[in-house]
This record gives sequence, structure tokens and C-alpha cells, in this order.
Amino acid sequence: MNKRPMDTDLKTRMAPPLGLYTLLTLTPAEHETLVINENIEEVPLLYPADLVGITMTLDVFPRACKIAGAFRSRGIPVVAGGVHVTCSPGECAPHFDALCVGPAERVWAKILRDAEARNLQNRYEDQDEFRGEEIASPAYGRIDRRKYLYTNVVTTSRGCPQGCDFCYNSNKNRLQARRPIPDVIRDIGALKTRHVYFVDDNFIGDPDYTRELLRQIKKMDLKWNAAVTTRILDHLDLLDLMVETGCQSLFIGFESLNNTALANVHKVNHPECFGRLADELHQRGIMVNASMVFGLDGDGPDVFKDTLDWLVAHRIETMTAHILTPYPGTRLYAKMAAEGRIEDYDLAHYNTSRVVFQPTDIEKEALYWGYLQIYREFYSLTNIWRRRPQNSRQKTPYFLFNIFYRKYGRTVAALCRIIPLGRIGFLAERLAYGKSARQGRA
Repeated sequence: MNKRPMDTDLKTRMAPPLGLYTLLTLTPAEHETLVINENIEEVPLLYPADLVGITMTLDVFPRACKIAGAFRSRGIPVVAGGVHVTCSPGECAPHFDALCVGPAERVWAKILRDAEARNLQNRYEDQDEFRGEEIASPAYGRIDRRKYLYTNVVTTSRGCPQGCDFCYNSNKNRLQARRPIPDVIRDIGALKTRHVYFVDDNFIGDPDYTRELLRQIKKMDLKWNAAVTTRILDHLDLLDLMVETGCQSLFIGFESLNNTALANVHKVNHPECFGRLADELHQRGIMVNASMVFGLDGDGPDVFKDTLDWLVAHRIETMTAHILTPYPGTRLYAKMAAEGRIEDYDLAHYNTSRVVFQPTDIEKEALYWGYLQIYREFYSLTNIWRRRPQNSRQKTPYFLFNIFYRKYGRTVAALCRIIPLGRIGFLAERLAYGKSARQGRA
């Protein structure tokens, strides 16, 4: 992971890479497998592998190419997959022996058979409609819990129906699928925990599905977190059900307070309703992690002060900020490329903390420094205190995140070199949610 300025090692070791552990589930037992997460261990470039698989996001593509080159120079074939490969296969093809475009469930077994027969094809892709019941569960039993803050991560779906211009979900190769609810419940049971992170792109992509899922997990006495859109305001009954089933916080893509800027990227949000949404959530005891994007067309120099004032005034508990980034394969990238506005093609810079394009209404330097400054001010001790929740039940998890993860995250990350991360995460769960957060530990 290319860490952003506010990130620490806590970010790189937050949770295991479910994609790799899903491949383990799909791999026949006769094959010997080794999983390497370069965030926590070095890649053994001299390992005597028969086949190497690499999954990647956009900003680590240059690094993935170097790893692939090291193995290919020794005659070891390399297959690549992941969101960047799926959305920009043409760019990736020269650097790998084979590509997995789209979900691996349909093609991984064939890739292995072809590799074994020394008949690896350049591209593997199944364009038939992908069904939710095909989504494989990760091999949770293979995850070393000591190495991650949290391993209690579950998916209920893939994709998002909104397809905003700046998001990978605007790419034609991205799919939408919902898992059968019994599969989701089985995964929750496999984790042996009552604290769950649902890591879907959009937990309420199909509100009726989400209602039924929550009704079925209601008796499990969970405490959970998820990511949703601002459209949750249209489903207050669903919000009530979330509270009843243990929802603690929601990551929400507000993105901008500027209606024009949102319309320019086809983001269906209504800033005039954001205050009401924050009130509805807080009245129900749900904390908010607001996702904000800066540098949209229409964002001027005042965007940072206006956004900070709104976040503090509405006691938004946490914020994740991004500089607008035109990911290759998205509608935003196509638009900016056609306009000649992309100025930096070093994909290692595409981690939402660099200005790689020419903004329309703000200088590049002002955009970059404003992005850094809003993080400093939002997580200043003064504003942490001003934003503190009024609900007493929320105060412990709030201060744990704001103080120990964000404000003094580097100190805590240094401590984690002595104490296993899994124990730190377990302690945080106990402090935030009580003794019932975890049923048992592996």
C-alpha cells in the first residue's frame, strides 16, 4: 500500500486481503499454496513457485509489475487480477503472463489447469451474468489473526448500482451481485465474533435485500459497521432496523457540499439534506464516517473551510478525505483524458492524496495543501473535543479512533511492533463494545 500522509502502519494492517483468501477457497487441495501480504511481510522473490498470482489496486500497479518481472525473469508464469486489472486490462496485459478479468470464481480453476498443462492463456474472463450464489467465502481459517487489527470482515455483495463517474463501479466490467443470506450468516459464524465489518461497496445497494438480511441476523446479538450512501435517508425504517440489529457506525459517501460539483460526476446526493441525515443517525446512536472528495469541478478555495465548518457543526465523528483521482477505466478518466487535463501518469501517485490532474476552480498547490490542512484541523485536539458525541455509549469508540488511531496513530503503530496487532484490536473491541464483542479467539 502506498500510504497517504495521514496513514500509519495501522492502516496497512487494518484487515486481511479477502481476495487472496477467497482464491485459497477456490484452489483444489492438491496444490500447495503460500499467501504473502506485502504490507506485513516481504515477498520471497526467490521462492521456487510453479505459478505466482498477484492482486492489486491501481496505485500499487508499478510495484506489482516489478514483482512480476522478478518471477518471470526466472521462467515462473505470473497471473494478475484485482480491480485495476478488471477495469484496465489493456494497460496490464504486457506485464503479466495471464490476466483474470472480473470475478475469479468462474475462471481460477481453469487458470490452474492451464498452468499445470503449460498452456496458460493471456486473458481469462467469463462474460455470462455472474450470480451472487457463486461468490466464494474467504478461507478464514488460514488468516493469522495476530497480524491484523481486525479479521472480522464479511461481504454481502459486490459492486454498487450507482456507478458515479469517479468510482470503479462506472466501469463496464464491474459487476453487481448479492450473496444468498445463508452464505453471509455462515461467514459470520466462521469468524467467531459478535463484532462485524460489512465491507461492501454499498451495504444498501438493494434495500429490500438488506432488510431481510438484518431480520435474519437480528437474534445474533451483533455489533456491526458498514458503508452506505446518503440514500439511507429515504429508508428510515431500514435505519431503525439497523439500530435494532447492532449498527454502531456507517461510512457514508457525502463527497461534497456543492450540488454542482456532485452533478458533474453524476453523484446523486442532495447536500441540503445532509444535516437532517446526520441528525437522524445521531438520534439513533449511530456514528458517522464521512467520505469527502476535494477537487471536483466547481470546488473553489473556500471548499475546505466550508466543509470543515459543516463537519464540526454536525459533530461528524470521523472523516476520510480524498483528492479527486481519475482512475483509468472510469468515466471520469475518459472525460479528463479527452480534455487533456491529466498531467501525472505515474500510477503510484493515484492513491487519492496527490493532484494528478488540472483542476478547474482551484490551483493545484492550494488543493494539495488544503487537503493536508483539513485533516490536521479536523483531527486537532480542539475539534476532536468539539465533535465529541452526545450519546455516552459512543464516547469510548469515538475517542479510541480519533485519539489513538488518527491523532497519535504513529505512536500506537510503534507500540504494535511489540504487541501483536490482533491483541490491540481485541483490546479496542473490548473497550468500545464490552465483553460480548468476541465469542472466542483462534
